[in-house]
Amino acid sequence: MVIANPIYDVVFKRMMENDKVARFFIGTLLEQTIENVEVKPQEFTYTDELAGLSVFRLDFIATIKTKTGEYKKVLIEIQKAKNEIDVMRFRNYLAEHYKKEDTINDEKVALPITTIYILGFKLPEIHTSCIKVERKYKDLINKIILEVKSNFVEKLTHDSYVVQVERITDRYSTKLDKLLSVFEQTNFVDDKKIIKEFNHSADIEEVKIMTDILHYSGTDPKEKKMIEIEQEAWRTVNAMFEDKEKKYKKELNEKDQELNEKNIELKGKDIELNEKDQIIADLLKRLDEEK
Repeated sequence: MVIANPIYDVVFKRMMENDKVARFFIGTLLEQTIENVEVKPQEFTYTDELAGLSVFRLDFIATIKTKTGEYKKVLIEIQKAKNEIDVMRFRNYLAEHYKKEDTINDEKVALPITTIYILGFKLPEIHTSCIKVERKYKDLINKIILEVKSNFVEKLTHDSYVVQVERITDRYSTKLDKLLSVFEQTNFVDDKKIIKEFNHSADIEEVKIMTDILHYSGTDPKEKKMIEIEQEAWRTVNAMFEDKEKKYKKELNEKDQELNEKNIELKGKDIELNEKDQIIADLLKRLDEEK
């Protein structure tokens, strides 16, 4: 079966609109049973006035209720390229959500936050496809790990999950393997890496729903055109950031060279001053001897 590559916002949004898929995606990563989920894509537009460029993109916010009755806010971010602006944007985005209150059962509350990052590039230090960055409560007095949790601490700190789609292999045994297989970046049937062949057996209902949605997105001309527009827009953005980064590094190197030259000049003046100090010291010594 051919399916669309789900790392594009328009495709991922189409998948997460399905309640079973949203619960499966979040629940599998968090290793929790999700009783209820509400996903709200948040519109974000990057605009560069000098380049005359405006790129629409989505971030995904999910309010979930676990089987234990706990409510959480899950922020899902797809980053297809490693741009510093994306890191800073999401830090600001995260800060905004820490400031916001949510409404649960007509009551204003501050929900604990969990973040999920789907990366379209490799982190050189981490060679696995999926990691969890979690917190532990450590008693520094008695040097033990505490098994309790504080509502105060939970609302001020958060766990994070990172998926590196470029490191997903063809493993297909666990529920997590089956989820990640949909994001696997191999078996593409086109040069643009928009459409790929899904060679696994969709042997669980949620994966079957996901692949059916992705098959539609990959074969419908209108859906495919939207993916191509998004891909081209971000290719332009990435190229622009690469140019800016090169220019910044060049300016930085020139500044470093200038500072090095000034340091050499200052060192020369220091040597000259030291020599003068030595001459004065010698003269004073001779005067003392003559006296």
